[in-house]
Amino acid sequence: MRGGLPTLVASVCLVLLLVASPLQAAVPGSPAPAEVVEVLRLKVPAAGRAAWLEAERLSWEPWLRGRPGFMGRELLWDPDRLEGVLLIRWRTRQAWKTIPQAEIDAVQERFDRIARDLLHSDATSPFPLLHSSELLPLARTECPGTA
Repeated sequence: MRGGLPTLVASVCLVLLLVASPLQAAVPGSPAPAEVVEVLRLKVPAAGRAAWLEAERLSWEPWLRGRPGFMGRELLWDPDRLEGVLLIRWRTRQAWKTIPQAEIDAVQERFDRIARDLLHSDATSPFPLLHSSELLPLARTECPGTA
């Protein structure tokens, strides 16, 4: 028998390592298997962009920071469609989907009230929701030194 006991032990350890940890988590740059990205698109006219960002900063941002499982978000603006796009990363789908609707409604009302005040508008929802969906991250590439 070539290699003997040390080779056998090393082989068993390698098999246990591969079985015990999911392959996706072992690939550098790949997200954890359960991570999910919430995608929201809102109508945001060019003249309302600053008010949208300020209303987000004063309402959703502090609330999200206190939520278990919240990993971060990006606010983007599409100047061709005049839409705000939010990409909200959650550690698990369960962390996102188990948030009580009453909490979401309360933060949304605060957001709308702040936006109305900033815009001097009486619109019920100054930045209406156009689309809501979720994405499952498959891979992430980051440039070293830019994070």
